[in-house]
Formats: sequence, C-alpha cells, structure tokens
Amino acid sequence: MKTKQELPECPVATTVSLIGSKWKLLIIRNLLVRPWRFNELKNSLDGISQKVLTDSLRSMEEDGIITRTVYPEVPPRVEYALSDIGESMRPIINSMAEWGTDYKKIID
Repeated sequence: MKTKQELPECPVATTVSLIGSKWKLLIIRNLLVRPWRFNELKNSLDGISQKVLTDSLRSMEEDGIITRTVYPEVPPRVEYALSDIGESMRPIINSMAEWGTDYKKIID
C-alpha cells in the first residue's frame, strides 16, 4: 500500500492513480457482484491480456483495493474479491454507470 507521501496531493489525482485505468475499473465492476477466479475475469474482459490482468490485480492488491484468497486444494483455487476499501467504491462505480446510461440517452 502506498504511503500518504507517495500519493498525489489532489484527491481526484489520488483516485485516478489507484483505479484510473480502463481495466481496473472493469475489474472492480465485476468484483462488485461476487468474488471471481482469474480465468473468469480474463474471459469476461474482452481484449485484456493475461499480463495486464495479472499486473492490475497485483497492483490493486498492493493498494488494498482487492483481496486474493488461495484455497489449499489440488489444483489450487484462487479467488479475487473486493476488500472493504474496494467495496467503498460501489457508489463511484454506480454513479459512473448512471452517467453512462444518461449519456447514451442524450446522444440517441
């Protein structure tokens, strides 16, 4: 997790630095529904590469936005879920969805 000194002073810039990529937002959108396994996420995000998904998940785990749970099974099962911090982004994602819906109505 980044320290306060490592984060931008502007709160909007802080948010963008943590979740500002297209893929991170879509990963969070999926995780708002339920925990997902790696391949489920990869298959649900059309066009994402394995490297970008791996890097995004690692980054969000380091930042405390998601949790990674490894189940001691053979073969190992790994699930990704939102942490409490990640769950607190629900209103932001919901507002983005609402805005996107309204925008589509305007341009039709």
